[in-house]
Amino acid sequence: MTRIEKNKQAHRDIFDKKLNRHLGVVQGPRFVTEDYVTSEKPIEYFAAQVVKGYEKWMEISETVQDDGVPFPVLMTATHIYALCFGAEPHFYEDSNPYVKTFVRSAAEADKIPEPKLASSRPLMRVFELAAAVQKALGKDVTIGCPDMQTGFDTACILWDKTDLMYAMVDNPAAVKRLAEKCERLLFDFVETYRKEFPLSTFGHCPSTWTPPERGPWVSNDECGIMSQEMFEDFCLPEMIRMSQKFGSFGMHCCANAQHQFELFKKIPNFYAFDRGPTGVGWEGDNALAVLGGPQGPTFVTGWDSALVSKFAPEGTRFIFNLNAGEDLDAIRRKLDEARNIPLVV
Repeated sequence: MTRIEKNKQAHRDIFDKKLNRHLGVVQGPRFVTEDYVTSEKPIEYFAAQVVKGYEKWMEISETVQDDGVPFPVLMTATHIYALCFGAEPHFYEDSNPYVKTFVRSAAEADKIPEPKLASSRPLMRVFELAAAVQKALGKDVTIGCPDMQTGFDTACILWDKTDLMYAMVDNPAAVKRLAEKCERLLFDFVETYRKEFPLSTFGHCPSTWTPPERGPWVSNDECGIMSQEMFEDFCLPEMIRMSQKFGSFGMHCCANAQHQFELFKKIPNFYAFDRGPTGVGWEGDNALAVLGGPQGPTFVTGWDSALVSKFAPEGTRFIFNLNAGEDLDAIRRKLDEARNIPLVV
């Protein structure tokens, strides 16, 4: 087996709870600095940048001998699904693009037509870029994915948040109708992307290789604004449906959602969790206490390994993602630190 094939097996084993050590992965640099889903530039312009980023990631990975599986990164900002529903993009000088909220009532939400995948240009641009990158690198190369948002999170981008929260009490059916439209578009995208690119990876944030048979992981960043009862009503059913449809489920969450973690256990085959403890740090977070341990999801994190491991129950498995912007000696030292943290199972 090549080093990359061995690394793939290590990722399979850690998600299957068979690997009794942690993984240290260096994140590759990205050369795409423009929003390719709204750009009028030829897709080949962006494909060349993606390929350059992949080749640089491969070079760094080989140099430091990490546990990573580099792949072409096609990440976007969170706006791509909202664009498909008619939202207007907004571009910042120093941050990712977003969209302008345009729904301010249940009546307006119900008037939004449900888009078809084939006529959704932002998502079609993702397919075009993936195809161009695959043409350049060959069909044996894993293809990355764009940003992944739950249907409910996309609805929260479309609908003015203050009015939406009122509607969750006064007109919950309208909120669910919009969220389900967003969910169907996401599910159609994932299913079609899998068919077009069978070796695709859906470990979207941070960019992490996942076996093609594993389900996608999505951003769930709105769960912090609501009660447990509302989470079970508005959000949890979608996550359960996604896991059931695609075989398993991973998640990114950087919300102050400490009160929801016990409910995450209801998601079947919850295999990967990227936790960013906003504001409270690991010292004030309870994600590891609630979801850590040998039977919990693998924690995929960019946080310092020595710090995070202090709060982890025995048997918690980690994939530590390290910044490739540091010098090679610093990367090697952090890789050694991450790999040497004991895992007792």
